[in-house]
Amino acid sequence: MSVSKEFLKGLPKAELHLHLEGTLEPELKLRLAQKNHVDIGQSTIEEVKASYQFDSLTSFLMVYYPAMNVLQDEEDFCALAVDYLKKAKDHNVKHCELFFDPQAHTSRGVPFETVINGYYKGIEIGREMGVDAHLIMCFLRDMSADSAMETWKAAQPYLNKILGIGLDSDERDNPPLKFAEVFDLAKKKGVHVSMHCDIDQINSIGHIYDVIHKIGVERIDHGTNIVEDPALVDYVVDHKIGFTCCPVSNSFVTEDMKGREMVYLLQRGALVTVNSDDPAYFQSYISDDYYALATKYHLSEDDMIQIAKNSFNASWISEEAKKRYIRMIDEYVASVRA
Repeated sequence: MSVSKEFLKGLPKAELHLHLEGTLEPELKLRLAQKNHVDIGQSTIEEVKASYQFDSLTSFLMVYYPAMNVLQDEEDFCALAVDYLKKAKDHNVKHCELFFDPQAHTSRGVPFETVINGYYKGIEIGREMGVDAHLIMCFLRDMSADSAMETWKAAQPYLNKILGIGLDSDERDNPPLKFAEVFDLAKKKGVHVSMHCDIDQINSIGHIYDVIHKIGVERIDHGTNIVEDPALVDYVVDHKIGFTCCPVSNSFVTEDMKGREMVYLLQRGALVTVNSDDPAYFQSYISDDYYALATKYHLSEDDMIQIAKNSFNASWISEEAKKRYIRMIDEYVASVRA
């Protein structure tokens, strides 16, 4: 029996791979452009939507970064976070750990404190709405290691507002070890760490080996190329290293969702999670990703329940909180099946 979209939308879940800048819906983009007198080259919602076209990671980033010019002050960043968190609540996301890219803003003259204070105001509003939200500061890997270090230093007064750090953007010629020093400093500070290992990159499996054995990440964002090395799969299963997979966004930048790899890892006992990545651009929020994966790969309700439980078990919350959310899932399933 197929899994219903209603069941998946109501399923309590955590979102662990969500770029706040990737939640900039056309309506908000146009409103902020008009507010801040930013010429984005579009004047209607339809024109903005038409500009969200891409067929690879590189072409996506060429649309993604210029769109951020509309974000200027704290209220803009707050509005973006709140806009996403309202949708998260509608998809019954109980907990989320949200990526943000300060360099994408500081490089165009927006102060670091404007970015983080604006986003933090937004997640405080989200918590009042019932969504437990936290921030993960990402470094842009196509910028220099020195720039990442400068960003890390700028973040020091705000570490109480940052749950973890990550690494994203274009992986070509930007291997994980380029940023080993700044990640080592973060780990010594007790900050959680994850890194993107995007699908089907040059030397994907080598990068995955390095983030596991040399950087020592707690989670891998994307990372499904790990199936190429059975020994690495054994390692991540044994050490409970999570995977934040994004099936719908995968289907935009490659030929498939990488669903076979996700199912294989799930069956092996890996902490596979499903997330929406950049939902404004892929027009798929988290329950839509759940449904797309379940439908295409004929996954059962129990499979999807396990993925939802994985989302909490792979999160950076206390063991007590994890147990509380797992009970919430069990209670939901029991009530639906009753």
